[in-house]
Amino acid sequence: MNRHQYKITRRQLVERAVSVGVGLMAAPFSFVKASETRMVARVFFDSYGTMALRQALRFAGDDGFVASLPQLLHARTNASYDNRIWNTWFTANSEESVVTTPQGNHVVITVHGGGIYGDPARIERTLRADLNRHNVEGLTGQYASKITEHEARDLLHGRLPDGTEFPVYTYDDFKRGVPELPARYGVVLDFETAKKAKNGYDSFEVLRDEPLMIIRAGGVEPLAVYIDKKRNRNMTEAMGNQHRFHAIDPTQPQTRILKLGGARGGKNSDGSDLGRGRGYDIAWGISAGGLIDLARYVAVSPRDPSTSVQFLDFEL
Repeated sequence: MNRHQYKITRRQLVERAVSVGVGLMAAPFSFVKASETRMVARVFFDSYGTMALRQALRFAGDDGFVASLPQLLHARTNASYDNRIWNTWFTANSEESVVTTPQGNHVVITVHGGGIYGDPARIERTLRADLNRHNVEGLTGQYASKITEHEARDLLHGRLPDGTEFPVYTYDDFKRGVPELPARYGVVLDFETAKKAKNGYDSFEVLRDEPLMIIRAGGVEPLAVYIDKKRNRNMTEAMGNQHRFHAIDPTQPQTRILKLGGARGGKNSDGSDLGRGRGYDIAWGISAGGLIDLARYVAVSPRDPSTSVQFLDFEL
């Protein structure tokens, strides 16, 4: 099994995120559990995304985690609007893959908590691959990351290239609610259903019932809570739900990394004034991007104050 296999349940992660909420992204921040162990989080940014992920995984260690998209959204719902987590963008430890089932059906499988490209070495292999269109690895014409037929088949069975296993749920089961969701899991959605989602900004009322958004947010209830919090920030009525399913060839197995947009003050968060801002100047909502980009991950790890100078008071 992967040495980063998580040892805590999603409920425990949620409880920790609730405690961390307001202080998230203070970089570093901490909170005290019942024992003396403190959970400490740090933001890892780099212009070369692989480096940021390597650093985040190293910090998380065996007992920590790199935050998935549902965890980032949950942290926002428990943070004040002036907190850093609301005012910049983040790369999530979540990914969406387009694969074909043995029955010939095209589906989207979303993996939260670390998928194929939760491994920096796999990212490097893709970025250094021959870009010949006949190569089974490398990048597609839309800069998605190619995965092999074997990797795609394993994803459907809840298995990563290193042997790590995780549960995979159908969308219908996931929407009904899964008790005790683990830290790492997958959800399968019919490709045509995902493709029907509006690419761009849509109203909160529509997004509440949008299958793609429900999966991205980690469930019906977490999405509803996040939408209410986001709506009240600037009294907006819409947010971005970006994807490329309308522009790709679903017969090519491929993966994109999920990202969470953010900008100071929530600028242009409803898409109503995009002419005055571009890229990092706007809170674009949720998107799925490629690997050839900047990255900003959040890693959380337990630290023992008795063995770390990080928690000592120093005299000036």
